[in-house]
Amino acid sequence: MNDKQVALVSGAGRGIGAATARELGRLGYHVIVNYRSDAESAELVAKEVDAAQAIQADVTDEAQVTALVDRVVSEHGRIDVLVGNANTAAPPFGPLEQVPWEAFAAKLSAELAGVYHLTRRVLPVMRHRRSGRIVYVSATAAKLVIGSAAHSTAKAALNAFAWQVAGEAIRDGITVNVVAPGGVGTDATAEVFNDGVRRHFGERSVTGTLLRPQDLARPIAALVDGAFATVTGQVIHVDGGYPLLSQLLDGLPAQFPSAP
Repeated sequence: MNDKQVALVSGAGRGIGAATARELGRLGYHVIVNYRSDAESAELVAKEVDAAQAIQADVTDEAQVTALVDRVVSEHGRIDVLVGNANTAAPPFGPLEQVPWEAFAAKLSAELAGVYHLTRRVLPVMRHRRSGRIVYVSATAAKLVIGSAAHSTAKAALNAFAWQVAGEAIRDGITVNVVAPGGVGTDATAEVFNDGVRRHFGERSVTGTLLRPQDLARPIAALVDGAFATVTGQVIHVDGGYPLLSQLLDGLPAQFPSAP
């Protein structure tokens, strides 16, 4: 059995998940680098962490999640941290009347299936030890009109799911929170962010650029640290100040002086 605390990070082969795995490894966790299909990337991440192993499982599949969790508990006797990060297929974009119900429903199902199955299997393990930290990765899109009602609705549903899980787990010493990124430069967003979108987010970020995966990994890691043991049921936006800068750039009435 492993004496280290164990952190299971879904979708950890690249992007935010990979950065989170590295950060938790740096903090001394044994990290389970979960991946669905890209074994090479996941193995590379695991090699960069002092104590880690890459384990394949499609977290939207209940049987595969059961096998994943059973294996981790069998080998290590514990799961102290769950980071629900696994990305789903790109959502359908366009006006709602042009999006078939099948595509809309598929996005909602894919978004929630992974966290649903993982949470149902991991919660009893955490309850047995009467402690645990769960962090879901959502998006600020839950509160923005971005041209995809499916994506925004799915992220809002994830936030609501987290709130309910936090309420169910609060008496067992388990905290449940959400980190909601703004525009982040990852392999996944590279496929959908054109130069105009990247410039839009960069101009509306305190950093002047798209956020990096490690900009999300550090807040996620902070939420599983003991200093945040009294924080639960929260959706924490990590967006570089997007709403503030959007208001300054786009929303000042004409009679106000220009922002410096």
